[in-house]
Amino acid sequence: MTDSLEWIAVVSLVVAFVSFVVVAGDIALGRRQHMWIMNLVWPLTMLYAGPIGLWAYYSFGRRKAHGAGHAMTDARGSMKPKSPGWRAVATGTLHCGSGCTLGDIVGESLVGAAGWTLAGKAMWAAWIVDFLFAYFFGIAFQYFAIKPMRQLRPAQALIAAVKADTLSLAAWQIGMYGWMAIATFAIFERELDKSGPLFWFMMQIAMLCGFVTSVPANWWLIRAGIKERM
Repeated sequence: MTDSLEWIAVVSLVVAFVSFVVVAGDIALGRRQHMWIMNLVWPLTMLYAGPIGLWAYYSFGRRKAHGAGHAMTDARGSMKPKSPGWRAVATGTLHCGSGCTLGDIVGESLVGAAGWTLAGKAMWAAWIVDFLFAYFFGIAFQYFAIKPMRQLRPAQALIAAVKADTLSLAAWQIGMYGWMAIATFAIFERELDKSGPLFWFMMQIAMLCGFVTSVPANWWLIRAGIKERM
């Protein structure tokens, strides 16, 4: 079973990398997003979503490359209390997930290279480091979305980014950590080698679980006007 999963893992990672190249190349060739941070979000999404991410990009992400605004405003420029559609929620959740993805790649690689453990397990140490990096990148991604859209001063934009990303990130990490705990303690009954394809395949699945658990939080954040519609 493990050998078969290893091959599936390799195929999944290769497909994800090809998807990353396709989207990054499409953007580089001129299909720039209206919001520049999304030029990073979409390629990063491909690293865990693969074909699903490609479908999302070509279904509703790519069309925004030459679009106008994404949020409905009244005559004074304030947000209308309109419930966000599924595409707005999905895009907002992917925006959160891209920061998590980048943070988890950096965090897991750092813990694996340094050999850090907590209570005898590398996973506990990785979860702490992952969260810190994911939170940092998540707030940075939110900052560069909120600041230009709301035309805020740096300090105001940073506070708004923290408000927009904290709940979303926490909800994402619940799904991600939940799956990795299942994989570690129930499926394989051991910690997986961080340098092997099977670990990163499990991380891909974990990211998809994180997307699912983060959707309700992102719906509420966008509905409440705390998070911008991407």
